[in-house]
Amino acid sequence: MGCKVSKPDPNQRLALALLWVMLALWAVNYIVARLAPGVVAPHQLALARWGLAGLVLLLLARADLWQHRHHVRDVFWQYLVLGALGMLVCGAWVYLGAQTTSAMNIALIYTASPVLIAVGAVVFLGDRLSVRQVLGVLLSLVGVMHVVVRGHWLALSEVRWLAGDAWIVLAVVSWAVYALLQKKWPSPLGATARLAAICVGGVLCLLPFAWWEAGLPGTPVWGWRATGLGVTAALLPGLGAYWMYGWSQKVLGASRVAVALYLVPLYAGLAAWVVLGEPLGWHHLGGAALILPGVLLVTRAPVVAMHASGELS
Repeated sequence: MGCKVSKPDPNQRLALALLWVMLALWAVNYIVARLAPGVVAPHQLALARWGLAGLVLLLLARADLWQHRHHVRDVFWQYLVLGALGMLVCGAWVYLGAQTTSAMNIALIYTASPVLIAVGAVVFLGDRLSVRQVLGVLLSLVGVMHVVVRGHWLALSEVRWLAGDAWIVLAVVSWAVYALLQKKWPSPLGATARLAAICVGGVLCLLPFAWWEAGLPGTPVWGWRATGLGVTAALLPGLGAYWMYGWSQKVLGASRVAVALYLVPLYAGLAAWVVLGEPLGWHHLGGAALILPGVLLVTRAPVVAMHASGELS
C-alpha cells in the first residue's frame, strides 16, 4: 500500500502569507507618525486612530461586552489604566516622539519591548531569567543605546540627544507595563471585546489631551490630510494588523507569530528609506545586530511567553 500524503492545510498557508502583510501594516504606523508633524497634533491623531478602531471593535464585540457588562463596570478602572498605557502613552507619545526622531529609530527602540517585559516579569511576577536571557537583556539594552547615541560611544559629549528618542523609550516602558498588567489582570472577555474595552478607556484618557492640544497656538487645523492619516492608522496598523495577528496566532501558534514580530524593524526601516527617504546609518545596522539576537535569546524561554498574546504599537 502506498503512503498517503497529507495535503497542506490551506489555513496555515494563508496564515503564513498574512504574517508578511501584518508586519507591513504595523510598519505603516511609523510612516504615519513621521508624516503627521505639521498635519495633525499627536494626541488628536491617536484619538482619531483609537476612536475609529474602538467603534468598529465595539460593534464586533457587542454581544460579548453585554454578556460581561457587570465585569466591565466593576473593574473599568483597569481598562482606563490599560487605555492610558496602550493608547495614550504608546499611541500619542509615539507620534510626539516622531516629531524629532526617525521612523528607523522608533522601530529599533520598540523592538526591545519584549526584553523589558521579561525583566518586569522577574521583578513583579516572580519569574526567573537564565544566564542566556540575562545576556540577551544586556545585548538588547546596549543595542538600544547604540541607536540613541548614533554609535558615538567615544564622543558622548558631542552626541545630539533627541527628545523624540526619550519619548519612544518612555512609550516602550509603558508598553511593557501594559503587557504585564494584562497578564496580572485576567479578563473573561474575548480578545476583541477586551481590546474594545481598552479602546474606550484609551479614548476617555485621550479626550482631554486632544482638547488641550486644539487650544495651543500653532496646532494644525484638522483637514483632509489629517483625516486620511487617522483613518489609515485606525484601519491598517490598528484593525487590520490586530485581526491578522489574532487569527494567525490561532492557526500557527503564539510562538511562531511572536518570532515574526521581530522583523517589524526591517519592514519599518525599508519603508522609511523608500517612502520617507530616511538615510540608513551604520548605527541602525549595529543596533539591529545587537537588539535582534538579544531579543531572541530572551524570548526563547517561557518567561515571556505572555508577550505573544500582546500587540504592537
